[in-house]
Amino acid sequence: MKIGFHGGVRTVTGSKHLLEVNGRKILLECGLFQGRREEARKRNSEFPFDGASIDAVILSHAHIDHSGALPALVKSGFDGPVFCTEATADLLSVLLRDSAQIAERDVYYLNKRLPQGATPIEPFYTRRDVEDTLPMLEARSYNQTFQVTTEVSAILREAGHILGSAQVVLDIEGSDADAPPFRLGFTGDLGRDHLPILRDPYQMDGVDALIMESTYGDRLHERGEDLKTRLAGVVSRTVERGGRLIIPAFSVGRTQRVVYLLHELFNEGRLPAIPIYVDSPMASEATEVYRRHPECFDTEASEWLEKEDILGFRRLNYVGSVEESKRLNELRIPCVIISASGMAEGGRILHHLIHAIRDARNTVLIVGYCAPHTLGRRLMEQQPVVRIFGDEYRLRAEVEHIGGLSTHADRHDLLDHIRGMSSPPATVYVVHGDESQSLAFAGHLRTEGITNVQVPREGQQFDLLTGRSLDD
Repeated sequence: MKIGFHGGVRTVTGSKHLLEVNGRKILLECGLFQGRREEARKRNSEFPFDGASIDAVILSHAHIDHSGALPALVKSGFDGPVFCTEATADLLSVLLRDSAQIAERDVYYLNKRLPQGATPIEPFYTRRDVEDTLPMLEARSYNQTFQVTTEVSAILREAGHILGSAQVVLDIEGSDADAPPFRLGFTGDLGRDHLPILRDPYQMDGVDALIMESTYGDRLHERGEDLKTRLAGVVSRTVERGGRLIIPAFSVGRTQRVVYLLHELFNEGRLPAIPIYVDSPMASEATEVYRRHPECFDTEASEWLEKEDILGFRRLNYVGSVEESKRLNELRIPCVIISASGMAEGGRILHHLIHAIRDARNTVLIVGYCAPHTLGRRLMEQQPVVRIFGDEYRLRAEVEHIGGLSTHADRHDLLDHIRGMSSPPATVYVVHGDESQSLAFAGHLRTEGITNVQVPREGQQFDLLTGRSLDD
């Protein structure tokens, strides 16, 4: 038994963890890599393993950095199955189609800028590849054991990160029939207790080894009322200047949470009456998926949903057509525009940023993690000049970042997850975090008494039974 890490290690994008048991191969996650354009194109078009050799894929949730390379894997020869929760399967039909459309559109704009006679750039997959992929999805309910291969069974547990997100527990049968199975846990992206809408994460226990995310492995989030006060302050300050508030937000999870919090603030009388636009067809479709899966909601959201639509309140406008989207940039009144993508790497948000960042009255609010070399990260760093679609724009707008809106566990939450186990795992593999966050979190785990903590490098493989690297 061995595990290899081929993405999402010492970085947060492109998660791919390859489990090999008796010649069978199970891929945990098949995420899209986001970063420098040329590197992203290469890594999303080529795999470090043969796609046709993969027996099954298990997805923890629908976010593109965990699922977005799946059509490229199918294009390379993989023919299923892909296991995930029911809500994740519904969300993937939205997200993967949108991802392909964005890839095709971005390539179209890039090819227009190529010198005459240059070889056109091809998207790493197309909408046709997505349609070939969707029939391979095999939805499974939470808390029900299912067979992945002859030797491996799995169960999906609540992760509390986005709708349908799951932790994965894998039981691997050994050659000794009398020995208990080896149990491998995978947190996926772990959420936080007491977040709006979703249930709290399941407390994992009884695993021999654990693959654990570390996005905020050395950071603490703002809590509860503090982040609502900050959000109210950003909105009010922008309105006083007569500006627009532009919020890059992932269409699944983050958009719904921001809408929920704005809804609370309006109901509490803490925000001025201004229009709010969600300019992302994918976010609109994803919100409909949320409405179809109230079984994933926590008690408070379920009770509130019986009284009113918490995801479509009266000041909210869902923008559909491209023409409607363009008209938003002609507005001369204060408003809030929420648009994808969250890292500002593609989609309609780019056009809103082009029209907004040169005006000091406006504000760009970053509400989640942005990987290095993305436009979102450059805005967070307040670089004086940023490049969008190859053109340079001077940044004059205010830029704010509210990390507490993240649905990722922070250091405190992650360590509590370990402390909640009756016995800690013998080995923890720390993944899905910038190198500084992963290394720092590994140090925190060692202080908790876990002696074998590994922070894999790209392509590194380990013996699962011993937790030792096979590359040393």
